[in-house]
Amino acid sequence: MADSNDSISVDMETIYLGGKEHTVRTGQGSVSVIVYGDQDKPALLTYPDLALNHMSCFQGLFFCPEAASLLLHNFCIYHISPPGHELGAAALCPDDPVPSVDDLADQIIEVLNYFRLGAVMCMGVTAGAYVLTLFAMKYRERVLGLILISPLCKTASWTEWLCNKVMSNLLYFYGMCGLMKELLLHRYFSKEVRGSAEVPESDIVQACRRLLDERQSINVLRFLQAIESRPDITSGLKTLKCRTLIFVGENSPFHSEAVHMTSKLDRRYSALVEVQACGSVVTEEQPHAMLVPMEYFLMGYGLYRPSQFSGSPRSPLSPSCISPELLSPESMGLKLKPIKTRIPTHVKSVSR
Repeated sequence: MADSNDSISVDMETIYLGGKEHTVRTGQGSVSVIVYGDQDKPALLTYPDLALNHMSCFQGLFFCPEAASLLLHNFCIYHISPPGHELGAAALCPDDPVPSVDDLADQIIEVLNYFRLGAVMCMGVTAGAYVLTLFAMKYRERVLGLILISPLCKTASWTEWLCNKVMSNLLYFYGMCGLMKELLLHRYFSKEVRGSAEVPESDIVQACRRLLDERQSINVLRFLQAIESRPDITSGLKTLKCRTLIFVGENSPFHSEAVHMTSKLDRRYSALVEVQACGSVVTEEQPHAMLVPMEYFLMGYGLYRPSQFSGSPRSPLSPSCISPELLSPESMGLKLKPIKTRIPTHVKSVSR
């Protein structure tokens, strides 16, 4: 790993809704980081799934007013993009070696060192959740907690392996073609929002489809190859001592993987939230379902939503309203595992 003093931030002066983009040079190549908020606050790192970036993977969550007030009140947000996945990224050189998942985890420690960050909170989706989990296993003292959405921890199943092979061939020969986008949308979203012949696809799917058009196929292929060759990290999960909150949509192709991962984590420090009628990218499809579990989770760190954003003088989930036992790490698994969210009846009737 290159010394952190050798990392260089190229200030792009690019502002995305108040965030500033930095390109940090690491020993494993350059990585784009979008920074939102007050850098004196604790850090929350995000890492998206395959072919996504902060705009297409976390925008829904941060556009949800209650979630935004909870997260931006307590954290400075550092959105890390996989190599070549940032907005406006040029095609990576096909002759460069494909990074391993260990390389991607090592990039993160260099990003932390560049920004002089200590221990951080991490939030990742599917492939990004795997990279952050691996990072937490390699650099335990640098991770306060993990919020994982539809995470991976094992090697690819036969179904995933086959789908990855199809996507690899499509990317190599045809680029980000229509079929490739359909496979990715199936990976991300439930059929309720993907639409059908009778029901048009939702706005979030249409927006994601447009953002996928901007991805360089070689860049997506390289991240796919890195994730496809990932090792099984199940045996190391018990060694994680940071708290871990896992969300998974019940219609996610990775639902069983998330349940398996939860069963291998220390129950004193972990919780599983299963979101009904939802696919893998809960941050976009049902971000509101994440709010209450995240509030409970962050209260264990003494963090909660500012009262001025709630409908009452105090947040309904303020510490004075919650049993202290619920906030202890020893009870997290018993209190929060599993939770199944419910969607409103009128939403169910519309999706039929």
